[in-house]
Amino acid sequence: MAFIVFEGLDGSGKSTLIKKLKSLLETEGQSVVLTHEPGGTPLAEEIRDMLLRTEGEAPTALTELLLYEASRAQHVEMKICPALKKGDWVLCDRFTGSTLAFQCGGRNIDRQLIDSLNAIATQGTEPDLWVLLDLSLEESLRRRQRRDEVGEKALDRFELEANEFHNNVRNYYLKLAKEAPKKWLVLNAESSVDDVFLELQSRLKDLGWMPS
Repeated sequence: MAFIVFEGLDGSGKSTLIKKLKSLLETEGQSVVLTHEPGGTPLAEEIRDMLLRTEGEAPTALTELLLYEASRAQHVEMKICPALKKGDWVLCDRFTGSTLAFQCGGRNIDRQLIDSLNAIATQGTEPDLWVLLDLSLEESLRRRQRRDEVGEKALDRFELEANEFHNNVRNYYLKLAKEAPKKWLVLNAESSVDDVFLELQSRLKDLGWMPS
């Protein structure tokens, strides 16, 4: 059992890698819950829609933060904690690291306030490992635009933010990884998904999370 969170800029390949890791773990007989933030439960998904939509009134920075934490509180209590209590692996696309990177790094909200709200929303539930898929701003933009052009995924409110915002988010992710190097695994996401997945498997084995 382990609680592993994948973080990174949009277009870094989080969703694809999580699915590949889930399939691998299941072939080894593990029970795996795959989830994401914001969202993960019906109520949390409604909050997600409010946060990411591009039409209508946009939330203020503080409102945005509080909505994220409300979604997280529901997600942790209703989905993550029950899965961990059952002994399942939990693989999550974004968690509290995203809130720090986007709301502190991107929006300049006070770190202490975010840490306090994260602690309340998670009830002390912490990932065993964070996987940061690091990607240059230019490559992230190229991948996001390509997804939008082919109709795979329309750009959401955060993806439409200025380049400076996304650069600040990336830098804050790297700051978080430096603060806790034993808890954060940083991978170069510029390579192909298959190459990154092979690197992920190798690093997880080195850390003792996967059988050799």
